[in-house]
Amino acid sequence: MKNISEHTFHIPVMGLGFSVDTPVKVARFGISSVVSIMQDELLEQMREYHCKQIGEHYHRIPTAELDHRALRVASYLNLLKRIVDSQVEKMKAEPFEEERDIVKYFRLLPEDAPSKELYSKMMMMQGEEKINIQNKLREMIVPGSIDVNIMTKVDNPNYSKNGDMLPIEYTDAISALRGFAKSNFHSSIVFSAGLNTRLFSYIENLPNFYPDEHGSIEKKIILKVSDYRSAIIQGKLLAKKGLLVHEFRIESGLNCGGHAFPTDGMLIGPILEEFKQKRQEITNELLTMCNHALQEKNLPLMNKETEIRVTVQGGIGTVKEDKFLREYYNLNSTGWGSPFLLVPEATNVDATTLNDLASAKQEDYFLSDASPLGIPFNNFRPSSAEAQRKERIRKNRPGSPCYKKLLTFNTEFTERPICTASREYQAKKLKSLDESLLPLEELARQKEEIMSKDCLCDGLAAPALVKNGIPEPHKLYAVTICPGPNLAYFSKIFSLEEMVGHIYGRFNALNSMQRSHVFINELKMYIEYLKKDVSKNMHSLSTKQIKHFSLFKKNLLDGIEYYKNLLPSLTNEADEFKKKMRDELEALNISLKLAVEGIV
Repeated sequence: MKNISEHTFHIPVMGLGFSVDTPVKVARFGISSVVSIMQDELLEQMREYHCKQIGEHYHRIPTAELDHRALRVASYLNLLKRIVDSQVEKMKAEPFEEERDIVKYFRLLPEDAPSKELYSKMMMMQGEEKINIQNKLREMIVPGSIDVNIMTKVDNPNYSKNGDMLPIEYTDAISALRGFAKSNFHSSIVFSAGLNTRLFSYIENLPNFYPDEHGSIEKKIILKVSDYRSAIIQGKLLAKKGLLVHEFRIESGLNCGGHAFPTDGMLIGPILEEFKQKRQEITNELLTMCNHALQEKNLPLMNKETEIRVTVQGGIGTVKEDKFLREYYNLNSTGWGSPFLLVPEATNVDATTLNDLASAKQEDYFLSDASPLGIPFNNFRPSSAEAQRKERIRKNRPGSPCYKKLLTFNTEFTERPICTASREYQAKKLKSLDESLLPLEELARQKEEIMSKDCLCDGLAAPALVKNGIPEPHKLYAVTICPGPNLAYFSKIFSLEEMVGHIYGRFNALNSMQRSHVFINELKMYIEYLKKDVSKNMHSLSTKQIKHFSLFKKNLLDGIEYYKNLLPSLTNEADEFKKKMRDELEALNISLKLAVEGIV
């Protein structure tokens, strides 16, 4: 019996609240998804909510409990597993009748999935033969994986009630990791936002990340990366500890939702090509390093035939793009995130925000400076959080009250770190700017930059609370939503069956707005990003910046040539479409050279 889903896509993590209980909605249909485990208070609120929904007793884990973060994470994940296991068992017992989940399970699968083909044959059968095939189909049902996400940069220290800093095992990310390790899950943890040596070192102490005597690993590691170099550096660091990366999840640096991690002009196509060419090399190297470390620890070795999965996500919009990416680059799966924000059956989006997304224009999506992490953040202009931020500025009270303190990194004015989106920090920083002797234009620019920071802890958790009618203790219900710019091409509220049908080519969910290929859209974003960066630094160019712009330009030009040479391989696209792509590449080539003219 197979033990992996036949779906060829997964739903990536989205914010804190958008996908916090997505497994409850889609896992029974074989669809894998990712839950953020960074905000333990939100998980506790959602645990209480779902316990009530299924009639299970809820016992709150208080913050007075020293290891409350890990305990909350483990308790919530175990609840998700119990709910999904129950759903699947109930579904397996259902008759094959319209409107039943068991029928929906097989209807959602891609057309070439073996169990879908058997299901289609069963529908034409009669009598005992039909019953026998139905029983076989029930045994073929596999739920989607419930994976979890930790953003590695969110790893603040925590303090006791008397103000003493707690040991490092109680930092935010390490506590969340320990909670996942304590859970009953057999799934993967997705590490995003780069390398955290302290966090990676802590995994070495967790036995369920190592293979057992049968070569099975209970808890697996997925690294979300933006390029091959990042993958090999992090992969080697873990392999030296005897920890093998189960999957490299490649995400476009700009054509994505949430935080954006732009590369130095390296485009997704050439990045995928490098993974394709070096996949066996990196697999062999990491397996060898991993087994050497396991041998030194006297632990069971990894099977030499073990596969390291490679997947991609960010900006995919059509069945042709999806199929080409999977087949040409030999990928195991693709990630479809932002479009599922328009699917109430899959994600938590409040009614107001949902309607705003369904009627949004392309200019409503923008790359902002809202994140206190100092990383570009995809944002949505009509969001209630953006309206709240502007209203606070209008009332001369910029910044957030900052109750959750997940992004407290700044010590410019305080001994203990505070968040740059907090009211405390912004008041202090604005006062210091007023006392400076900066020219008025520069003063205004810096003030705007300070006040652009917004509270993501509250804003990204709010949608789950608002949609499910869960009280928020401080009545902070403004929603921050961070879709990728690709969502501009989807303008309707969809059913789960419609969106999955779009991915597999059974339904068209795109609006009438002209849309270029995913490769072209990302290239446009990188050129626009470069233009803004050049404009911002034009009057104070350093040698380092000029070198950076030169490398950025070179990588983009190399990417354009790569795409020109790739065009004949796009065999599932019409000649007219490929001609249009070539014309777009030529135009973008000129636009790029003009963007850095006179500089590099």
